[in-house]
Amino acid sequence: MSDPIQHECGIAFIRLLKPLTYYQEKYGTINYGLNKLYLLMEKQRNRGQDGVGVASVKFNVEPGTPYLDRKRSTHPNPIEDVFAQIGTKIEEAKTHANSKNINDPQWQAENLPFLGNTYLGHLRYGTFGKNDISCCHPFLRENNWLTKNIAVAGNFNLTNVAQLVNTLIEIGQHPKEISDTVTMLEKIAHFLDKENDRLYKMFKKEGFSQKEISFKISEALDIQKVLEAACRKWDGGFCISGLIGNGDAFVLRDPWGIRPAFVYQDDEIVVVTSERAPIQTALNVEYDSIRELTPGCALIIKKDGTITEEVYRKQEKISKCSFERIYFSRGSDSDIYKERKQLGSQVLPQILDHIKGELEHTVFSFIPNTAESSFYGMMESLNDHHNKLIKEALMNCEPADLTPEFIDKLLAKRARSEKVAIKDAKLRTFITDDSNRDDLVAHVYDITYDSVTAGVDNLVVIDDSIVRGTTLRQSIIRILARLNPKRIVVVSSAPQIRYPDCYGIDMAKMGDFCAFSAAIELLKENHMGYIISEVYEKCKAQVGLKDSQVKNFVKEIYAPFTQEQVSDKISKMLTPPEVKVPVSIIFQSIEGLHKACPDHKGDWYFSGDYPTPGGFRVVNQAFINYVEGRNERAY
Repeated sequence: MSDPIQHECGIAFIRLLKPLTYYQEKYGTINYGLNKLYLLMEKQRNRGQDGVGVASVKFNVEPGTPYLDRKRSTHPNPIEDVFAQIGTKIEEAKTHANSKNINDPQWQAENLPFLGNTYLGHLRYGTFGKNDISCCHPFLRENNWLTKNIAVAGNFNLTNVAQLVNTLIEIGQHPKEISDTVTMLEKIAHFLDKENDRLYKMFKKEGFSQKEISFKISEALDIQKVLEAACRKWDGGFCISGLIGNGDAFVLRDPWGIRPAFVYQDDEIVVVTSERAPIQTALNVEYDSIRELTPGCALIIKKDGTITEEVYRKQEKISKCSFERIYFSRGSDSDIYKERKQLGSQVLPQILDHIKGELEHTVFSFIPNTAESSFYGMMESLNDHHNKLIKEALMNCEPADLTPEFIDKLLAKRARSEKVAIKDAKLRTFITDDSNRDDLVAHVYDITYDSVTAGVDNLVVIDDSIVRGTTLRQSIIRILARLNPKRIVVVSSAPQIRYPDCYGIDMAKMGDFCAFSAAIELLKENHMGYIISEVYEKCKAQVGLKDSQVKNFVKEIYAPFTQEQVSDKISKMLTPPEVKVPVSIIFQSIEGLHKACPDHKGDWYFSGDYPTPGGFRVVNQAFINYVEGRNERAY
């Protein structure tokens, strides 16, 4: 992706189903769970580099002994740093232990920190707010009662935090800050407390002692009931995992299926992650052994090993995030790899139209690095197209015309590919101030010289998506133009991003989208600026309505124009004035997206069709903010 955007975080949950000594005997290490957690997090590094956190819960410890451990880091290499800290803490515990049994697996399992029975790892991308360690998951709510202790981490964003905070205030709480993370934690913790209180009164009435009640509550704790009450009014995309101090644990997924969650289970381990491929890699298991967590359901694992998937909220219309498939998730997932290739394949007709069929004078390439899969799909379709042309020419040819020269001419039309653009990642990290920034940004990408015949070859480069277009304008188009191709065609394998996201992707402001800016310019150029004012008045009139009553009037900004008209305007806006080479920017259609990703039809950032009521309030407010010149998020 040429425009770097922050996005969804990632989780890695592990529940070991055997005693820790079992893993020492079978796999040769007491650190089996910890090692697998590291692999699962490393293989999801793409999901978060702003911070990392790890929590673990140890079972059956004596009172006065730590059982819930946590480490977090915002180091430039946070995964390595947090596991190095954990390793240091384990070694320090061995060093200071007054025991002759420090090498005994049973003693280690009972006494060393972070050798737990359940683990929760989190990788953070900060789409909003601070990037200090206080923002890193897992978050803790501590208590002397095992069943009131909880560690929570997740991949989420709520649209109705303000409303949820008000409900906490109404029940007498005093939230320390207004954020979806704290709100989620406090909502779950509040109803966890209520469940504890309910069970305490019940067992007290039955005549059990207070010490006995503690164990009875642990056995009877109804996690589904807690989650059903806590999550009833949440509006957004979320996958949340929690570790409770008594050994119970859960992972839940939003009822729209917006955020992903994948589950693997055998008789030794239960694993949940934000992506499928990391489980395959870390555990060396087959694709078919991994399933998705059902939207609206929670995977609940009791301390005794009982595993259930229970409905905590009615399932809504499924709207799985299509950006997961286009860009965010690792392309090593077999389905995602195929879908990205299909996305590249489907833009071929538009490409051929823009190069006027001049295959023999066109070089095809991609913008590194995430567009590589769609590039392969584009090239496969080009080769199929070429083979079709050859077949037609041969079938329509007289035998006498089949000369070597004729055949060479046919073969010369084959699609040519080169690695034209090279990304200089180190240069990107060097650019930290605004002085002479444009000149430096222009060199974030480099080119392979003489890969294009100047003045003769068209140059087609594919990207997975185009959000703001800043990098295209400031760097990519400028550097590609140095090759002096006949024409530059930039292809987005995703549709035009027209509307803000409010479920975890850092695309929250209308003015940031090149498609929106292009539509605004088209309205002004065509003397239709009054539409902007009309839409603004309609949006203002909706402020204060219930979320379910709000409509997306921002669609009217785009209504007068075709996708091609908006694309042409984007092409002009993103072409630097000094570039004289003709530049065209073309986009995938929404229909093409659905065809390539049939199971992930969440497309609100392209279509404006939000899956939750809160999404319509957000787009409404985002447009108001734009017109009023307020550079802030709408939620």
